[in-house]
Amino acid sequence: MNPSTSTTPEAAPETAPTGSPGGPLPPVTPEVVAAAVESLTSRLRKKLDAAIEQYAALPVTAGGEGVQIACGEDAVVTLSPGPSGVIADGDQASCSCLLAPRCLHRAAVLSACPIGDALPGGEEATSRDSSHAEPAPGGAAPAGSAGAESASAESAGAAEAAGPTAAQVAAATGLWAAAAAVLSAGVPAAGAVPQAELLRAAHTARLAGLPGAEAAALRVVRGLRAARARHDGHRLADLVSALRELLLTAGRLAGADPDPALVGAVRRNYQPGGSLKVYGVFREPVISATGYGGVVTHVVAEDGRWYSVADVKPGGSARARGAATAPVAIGPAMLNHSQLSRAGLLIVGATVSPDGRLGAGKGVRATPVSGMPWTEGPMAALFARPLAEAAGARLSGHAWSESDTAEQAREPVGCDLVIIGAAGDHVLARALLPGESDSVGGFGPLIRLVPASHHPELAHVDNLRRLASRPGLLVRVVGRVEPDRVATLLPLAVGPVPGTEATLRLPPEWQGHADLGYDRLQGAHLPPQDACPPPPDGDEVDPVAGAPLWRVRRLVELAVSGGRRAVAESARNGESFAQLRGAGFQAAADLVTGLTAEADRRSRDVFGRLTDTGPDRYAWAWVAAATHLAATERAMIHASWQPDDPL
Repeated sequence: MNPSTSTTPEAAPETAPTGSPGGPLPPVTPEVVAAAVESLTSRLRKKLDAAIEQYAALPVTAGGEGVQIACGEDAVVTLSPGPSGVIADGDQASCSCLLAPRCLHRAAVLSACPIGDALPGGEEATSRDSSHAEPAPGGAAPAGSAGAESASAESAGAAEAAGPTAAQVAAATGLWAAAAAVLSAGVPAAGAVPQAELLRAAHTARLAGLPGAEAAALRVVRGLRAARARHDGHRLADLVSALRELLLTAGRLAGADPDPALVGAVRRNYQPGGSLKVYGVFREPVISATGYGGVVTHVVAEDGRWYSVADVKPGGSARARGAATAPVAIGPAMLNHSQLSRAGLLIVGATVSPDGRLGAGKGVRATPVSGMPWTEGPMAALFARPLAEAAGARLSGHAWSESDTAEQAREPVGCDLVIIGAAGDHVLARALLPGESDSVGGFGPLIRLVPASHHPELAHVDNLRRLASRPGLLVRVVGRVEPDRVATLLPLAVGPVPGTEATLRLPPEWQGHADLGYDRLQGAHLPPQDACPPPPDGDEVDPVAGAPLWRVRRLVELAVSGGRRAVAESARNGESFAQLRGAGFQAAADLVTGLTAEADRRSRDVFGRLTDTGPDRYAWAWVAAATHLAATERAMIHASWQPDDPL
């Protein structure tokens, strides 16, 4: 198993200079970067990409006013982030050279900083707490009251009936133009200037109340940076997904499509949750794309609903490790995250965010209670649900929307598995049907287990290697469905399967489960090899990889990695899609044929001279092919979770 991917699906990680003792560069909001690049002369813009690469290698030192980067003898850039740790105003970035603030040094350093997600107040939130309300655009009434909920419902209903406003249509049009230009150029030509144009359009979208389109644009910029810097964690498929969602969302909004799902949802206030009794299930380390790190402890209520307690702040991997045993900031409970993952809380006056995060406001009171084992209550119900049914529910998001897909797949699933062994970058296992044991006839579909994070300072990879070393091992798994791979789980915690000797033997202090990101499995935690029955058949068949859709995928990805010229060149080389038609993928063949034709289209004026037709028709052709590919692959992935015939 080779560590190769990033920690989160939303974006590839951005890196920054890490000189001692100042550490990495702080995040910066999109509008600050865009304004700095726009202030440069055309001559300086041509030098910007080279300057970013040069200054990204310089050390970062701590100064009296923030962090400093010495770009030359008379040019020192000083970044002074606000209380949240984010550069949210142009005045927080200065340079000592004579051309400042319209200088290459300042623009290049800001462009090298990670992109932060701006809040309406102008600063990025380091944590989501009930004491830090996030107002909705347009001066909406504060949440937490009946009036606010009524106003919100009326506003949503009006928006659905009327469609996007004129300002939203204009913002979406600008986003479409910037994204189409990036697609036409491809990664090699999508440097700092096109990225700044996309960031400016994203900021305009935020002001117009289009949080979904803004988020997609920021994912594209982060993906472009990772691709151009050749980061180890970069995946071209992630950039393709983000660009597809951005173009489709912006294009439909620019055409005044009234679908309210296109607008997206802003982060809302915490709502009163009354009294809750929750039980810890597992801890999950967090290392974000923008330099944040910490832990999220997942808990479940008696009615089966999932909640979480987060401690995520600037700090990256070091903070993710340290937060594993950090105190839980909910009332005077006096538990740390390690203890909470194996205990329970009785919370009075709970506040809950729309995504299930528990707040820590002044009125919240929490009392520790005994934990609940995975064999009782809501956890027992979790493992009693057929895996195919649970996975199908997690794959119900829109295939065209990466954010919607991630939202649906976020809630954990539970299952019992029998380990078959390692295969490439993953571990093969067979699902045990609910209520069955390791007897013949009790096996479900073939499952691939992939590390939730490949970060070398976390335990995911080592723990999966340890599990793969014992074929026939029975293990109870809590994890997430990976929506982009055939029958794949991202395991987050494991425990023993009741009623068998061929399972994990965990220390008593772990109280029945191991958090795969933090707890490290040892040989003593596994049963003897002779206690494990022979594993079932593990012949691996990947219907997506085996289908000729790889031809569509290759062209769609080539368009992003190489630009329009690369797609046109493939058409001139006689690219054939006959195999697609022969396999029954007629629509896919038609769409990629149209894409190559549009890429190579050459319009001429009345004098026979070549003219620029613009990127719009080409971008729509690419969106059609990419969306059809995503929907087809999603259907095949969904089918892969269905159980095989009993063995």
